[in-house]
Amino acid sequence: MKNFFVIMIFGGCILFSCTDDNESGLVIKKESVTGIVQKGPFISGTSITISELNNDLSQTGKIFITQISDNKGGFTVNDLALISQLVSIKADGFYYNEISGEQSAAQITLNALSDVSDKNSINVNILSSLEKPRTEYLIKHGSGFSEAKSLAQSEVLAVFNIQKEGMETSEMLDISKDGDDNAILLAISLILQGYRTEGELTELLSNMSTDLMEDGVLSNADLGSKLINHAIILDTISIRNNLESRYQDIGVEAIIPGFEQYLKNFIEHTSFEITEPPFVYPADGLYGESLLDTNKTQYSALDFSVAAVLAKGTFLRIRVTNLTGEIWGIWHDSEVNWTIENKGPEFNSAIFTSIESGKSCDAHMTIYDGDYLIEYFENGRNEPSRTKTITVVNDGF
Repeated sequence: MKNFFVIMIFGGCILFSCTDDNESGLVIKKESVTGIVQKGPFISGTSITISELNNDLSQTGKIFITQISDNKGGFTVNDLALISQLVSIKADGFYYNEISGEQSAAQITLNALSDVSDKNSINVNILSSLEKPRTEYLIKHGSGFSEAKSLAQSEVLAVFNIQKEGMETSEMLDISKDGDDNAILLAISLILQGYRTEGELTELLSNMSTDLMEDGVLSNADLGSKLINHAIILDTISIRNNLESRYQDIGVEAIIPGFEQYLKNFIEHTSFEITEPPFVYPADGLYGESLLDTNKTQYSALDFSVAAVLAKGTFLRIRVTNLTGEIWGIWHDSEVNWTIENKGPEFNSAIFTSIESGKSCDAHMTIYDGDYLIEYFENGRNEPSRTKTITVVNDGF
């Protein structure tokens, strides 16, 4: 019978505990347990709650509360005294978004389950959070902790077309360190984040966890499409630069692992269907045939559209360069969702830059004759994603 409630303060964290008349005594005592919380790295002030669990994952009543005190995502719990080797960890806070290169606008919650009997460090991340409900389900239905954790992790990896023998447990992974296992964590984290808001990311994680919980298979095709829709538009160079700059700014000597190979593998081999192409270049726009239609290079009209449809989270820049033409120009105030540099024929190149993602872009362009190079810079890439040369022929003009 539990007969009193105590509050003890250990090394900057608070411990809430209920004692029990038949308590068998401490089985684990550690001077400190450290960890890091990462989406990108969580920032100072993130709340960390560590709950001791029984073998069936019910709570014993012992809870440690601390917080992250720097922008590296690190936390420490001192004088950890437990009667069970199992704990759950919950982190609530803001984080560095490695895709946008900015701090998140809202908080998210990540979780982890761990056996601390042989660990002095426990990390919390996207993978540990996504596998948790499946692990709990398996234990509830008779699996041991290690078996359930291993199976749940392998099933989550399979969603992203990853199979790896001897994969380190999720709570030991770190996106700031080299190695294939860490690269896998980062790739999955990027695919899930995509160009989503924090609310959209939270909803996606929740829905995927629910779908995976009973059979370990992501059977909801719409959820799978959400993953590939964003994966195909990620700018790996920008992401790597963002992470390297962030860790340099916060004083961490990081080696960003080779996540690119696992992102590429998912894009090339997933069975999930792309339902929202990042960029659509229609054959026609508001002002006539579109010069951006990737299937067309020969034109005979005078008036054209510069038309594109952008998915949410995308960014587009188009450069139209006059190679041999004599008369061309862009109509004043015709642009829709573009900013345009160098509108007049006195310039060699006109540059169209999208304003808002998730919308259509268009502009009215007149070309009398000649050859023109069109370059597509998708999602801020410095080198063209694609190019084409068009020829405009207007006999009689």
